[in-house]
Amino acid sequence: MQKSNTLIFIPTYNEVENVEKIFNEIKALNLGNDMLFLDDNSPDGTGKVIDAIAQNNPNVFTIHRTDKQGIGSAHQVGINWAYEHHYDVLVTMDCDFTHSPSYIIDFIKLSDKANIVVGSRYMQKDSLATWNLFRKFLTYLGHFLTVNMLNMPYDASGAFRLYNLKKINNKLFQLITSKGYSFFFESLFILNYNKMKIAEIPIDLPSRTYGTSKMTWKDVFKSFGLLIKLLNRKLFDKNSLLLK
Repeated sequence: MQKSNTLIFIPTYNEVENVEKIFNEIKALNLGNDMLFLDDNSPDGTGKVIDAIAQNNPNVFTIHRTDKQGIGSAHQVGINWAYEHHYDVLVTMDCDFTHSPSYIIDFIKLSDKANIVVGSRYMQKDSLATWNLFRKFLTYLGHFLTVNMLNMPYDASGAFRLYNLKKINNKLFQLITSKGYSFFFESLFILNYNKMKIAEIPIDLPSRTYGTSKMTWKDVFKSFGLLIKLLNRKLFDKNSLLLK
């Protein structure tokens, strides 16, 4: 079987109700892509479902980690795996159906025009219509801070992205330190600061289909702390943000 040049990466933790459904929806798009799942030893048996999918589909690959090591850490592993296996295009997304697979086609259409394509929750009205007020508040607060403190006018905290690996030096990702949710705005900030071209497409973000959000107050405070550190580096240590 010929290897695809496009990889779709999905990290999982306790997504046993979602993983087979999202695989089938992506498969139905007939994009000819490969898929990589990374599971952090989910106690609900997600890893076993992924293994069964991979056993029956030669374009599906799996990584199993022994414990929960952070969403940012998972994305770093997925990105490194894509470079090591010589993919040209990498799409990253969540498994909980807050990221609709149907948007992947729109991401790929822009892949030749930008280094990174980001799914934006702020380009159209009511993208977060089904979210509760608290989650909306945190999301809009995070967006306000990244726009005004880091001067980055993109949806910087979401995982639904496309990376054109042909145009991004893999060493740029080595400048990223976060292992948690702050990986997303740190990575986009560093890529943007190194003059990578970023495009956005509007997306709707429904509530999770199954399960609950995995973000905690600890993640929120860590993200704010990293935001302050990035601002300080931008003001006083610009060279640490640039690829030498």
